[in-house]
Amino acid sequence: MSEHSKRSVVVERTSSGQFVATNIRGGSIRFGTADGDQETGFTPVELFLAAIGGCTAVDVDIATGRHAEPTRFSVTVAGDKVSDDLGNRMTNLEVAFTVTFPDGEGAERARAILPRAIRTSHDRLCTVSRTVEVGTPVTTTVTDA
Repeated sequence: MSEHSKRSVVVERTSSGQFVATNIRGGSIRFGTADGDQETGFTPVELFLAAIGGCTAVDVDIATGRHAEPTRFSVTVAGDKVSDDLGNRMTNLEVAFTVTFPDGEGAERARAILPRAIRTSHDRLCTVSRTVEVGTPVTTTVTDA
């Protein structure tokens, strides 16, 4: 069974090369180009990497967190930005988990299911990485305001 539920954000320009994305619940995140006033903010590519890492981190945390609270939970997402005949894109995307559980009740179970939770997130659950792997087309339109 397929679940269809519309998701959306609105991206608005705040100044040259700077934008804010706002979701339906009112949350927002600022981003833009790496030059100018934005020395520490996110670029769109970094947001893309964060979306992949965040999506799979949520899945894995739900699966393992019910057994034990981790003492360390870190996800590093990296890839190569290339520009070639296919245009600008990311290649060699890698997601690396570093997760540590303390000794104690449930920790062995959490450690045991960690690899399966990561695999299940990648193969089925993480909407972001699944969208990339399946290769969903992107349609653009222009609305005259």
